[in-house]
Amino acid sequence: MLNKKLRHIAIIGLALLPVSLAFAADEEEEEEDKEWREVALQLPEAPKAENLLNFYKSPSQSFAIDTKSLIVATDGTIRYTMVATSTGGAKNISYEGLRCQSYEVKLYAFGRPDGTWSRSRRNQWDTIINTGANKQHATLFSEYFCEGKTIAGKASVLLDKLRGKKTSYY
Repeated sequence: MLNKKLRHIAIIGLALLPVSLAFAADEEEEEEDKEWREVALQLPEAPKAENLLNFYKSPSQSFAIDTKSLIVATDGTIRYTMVATSTGGAKNISYEGLRCQSYEVKLYAFGRPDGTWSRSRRNQWDTIINTGANKQHATLFSEYFCEGKTIAGKASVLLDKLRGKKTSYY
């Protein structure tokens, strides 16, 4: 008797599966149809050496994230201050955003030696490049910040990943 009831429940569940899959597909299409809006920019304080966390080294530069600046914004972007240091000691500071959903990066501002910011004149998102001198963004995307098109967790989880800690919580 019990096996017969379980078979009936399974058959009903299987019969409803196409309906539930169609509903899930409709919800996903609605999400994609909504126009994405970027939240207003708030520039962080200038980075301090003690808050820098190295994450990538190329033959000519090393790259670090300012741990105090890293946020996951309400628009689904990850924002952070990056410090690029050349082998000769020159530093470039930039405040950037990264979008997992679209594999894009945006430069919001550049740091000045006096600790102030100069806003970028280029106000657009660019596809991340995984070759040449721009591998740092692809590294952030694939190794630390994103899991496919999804953010890999809240800011504390992303920082743990940058520190080399394996986390399985969000």
